[in-house]
Amino acid sequence: MRIRSYHSDDCQAILSLFYETVHRINQRDYTQEQIEAWANNNKIDPIAWDLSLIHHKTLVAEMNGIIVGFGDLNGNFLDRLYVHAEYQRRGIATAIMDRLELYVAEQNYVTIVTHASITAYPFFRDRNYQLVKEQQVERHGVFLKNMIMQKKLDIK
Repeated sequence: MRIRSYHSDDCQAILSLFYETVHRINQRDYTQEQIEAWANNNKIDPIAWDLSLIHHKTLVAEMNGIIVGFGDLNGNFLDRLYVHAEYQRRGIATAIMDRLELYVAEQNYVTIVTHASITAYPFFRDRNYQLVKEQQVERHGVFLKNMIMQKKLDIK
């Protein structure tokens, strides 16, 4: 596995990965209506995603030339972390998060914060993220539950 910085040529593959992952993996924790509100190809703006990923600290994981995961930070806020549905439980999210957490610590932030889905909650809990609060977020008129979580970082 190779982890590298994002570039605009990755955007279409990342959008496909995002859509497929939400529809295949998150369906066990969310209704079909919630999945459609979260990841609907007709409502995804590729230009906005590309600009966001460019301006954030975004890492991409590749295996054999295939993008299998990505994660991005806006300051100390982990905005997105997704692993391709066919590549789950292979250490990809862990490898991305190890690098992103190190980057946040190097920027002298004391904590890293994320809004974890129900599906992602155990992953972050196992990485010593603490639950701050549960919340309902609105996406295209539909409410989805997620958890605000944070982790104190070791600053050296």
